[in-house]
Amino acid sequence: MNKTREIRVRELKKDIPKIAKSMCDTMLVDLEKARRPVLEAVKCSLDNSFYNAKVGYLTPGEKKVKTELNVSSVQKMARTIFVLEILLNNLSASVVNNKREIYYIAKGLIRSSMHLKPLDFDDQNESDSIIDFICDMLEVYREEMNCFANDRGGQTYSKQLVVTEHLSDGTSAVVDLGQMGTTPFQPKNRPQSFKLKGKGKIEFCLVIESEGTANTLVANGMHTRHPCIIIGAQGVPSNGVRGWCKSIQDQLKVPMYFYGDLDAYTLQNIFRTLKAGSAASLIRNSDFSAPDVRFLGVLPEDVKQYDLHCYNVNEKDPVEMRSLKKAKDTLENDPFFQDKKNKKLADILRWLIKEKKRCEQQAVFSVDPKDPLILEKVIIEKIKKGIFI
Repeated sequence: MNKTREIRVRELKKDIPKIAKSMCDTMLVDLEKARRPVLEAVKCSLDNSFYNAKVGYLTPGEKKVKTELNVSSVQKMARTIFVLEILLNNLSASVVNNKREIYYIAKGLIRSSMHLKPLDFDDQNESDSIIDFICDMLEVYREEMNCFANDRGGQTYSKQLVVTEHLSDGTSAVVDLGQMGTTPFQPKNRPQSFKLKGKGKIEFCLVIESEGTANTLVANGMHTRHPCIIIGAQGVPSNGVRGWCKSIQDQLKVPMYFYGDLDAYTLQNIFRTLKAGSAASLIRNSDFSAPDVRFLGVLPEDVKQYDLHCYNVNEKDPVEMRSLKKAKDTLENDPFFQDKKNKKLADILRWLIKEKKRCEQQAVFSVDPKDPLILEKVIIEKIKKGIFI
């Protein structure tokens, strides 16, 4: 029986500085006793990922990544303690930085001391990997270290949604999305700081893969004709989008639908990440995934139903062929698509592999090119008839 763990850092209320100090004290004692210090982190990869349909998101197993002090690892361990100190100083001062800024803070400190020169980073990817390792090691979210990557939670529109944000200084800010017209609300990626309520009944939340298509639906008035929430996800969902959708799901308990392209990339990298999280973020999936979201389309049956234009996969294009190869690997190795609850989603991947076709979400506009509301009508029809997975 596979062992899985749910890591709910916020429920544990970890004292990050205390845990970090204890870890560093242990390393110091090991050095003083001529032992090799070891740093241990959760292995955030697919081979340590498990999916339980009752939980609804990918959870980590028991595998660990261990770094023991030796000639090849001394730089990584020293960099880890160096960057950890930067992050702890931010926590102590209650200041926030993004990953790019942390990189330059580190560069500035290294430049100011010749003793730190061996720790220098050639590019930001190196410092980013250290930040990720620290978070996996302490089993905390990057946001809890006051470090952010993409702070945007997706362009959001609604006539019924009111958002109260609890600020760090103890005050609150209230935003009524119904008063914003076609100007989007873009939440920060601290979903737990928001309290949501609806003005009247909100029938559904629609997450659109393309931010541009979401804007088109809003500009054409979909959110004024239907009591709903529309979110432009802008491709692979950031932590902000994922956390925001999780908050909407848990607080408002309205049906949530995803509408995007019919291709392997959308299903594997975008929808799966939104619904169940990713292997790279195993420790954060509990708060950064929306397990109840449904795949509204584009579905294979939509192609036939609406006679949608599809593109044939170019078998001479290495990028497109890699996508199909990854789809095959996904069916064999991804616990999310292997679970019987997600069989219909796996069947879509099989259809894509067999047919070697892909269909874009905007193809629906060709159904009736004279009707500017055709996409809205198709979406509402599919929701009413239950044509989703």
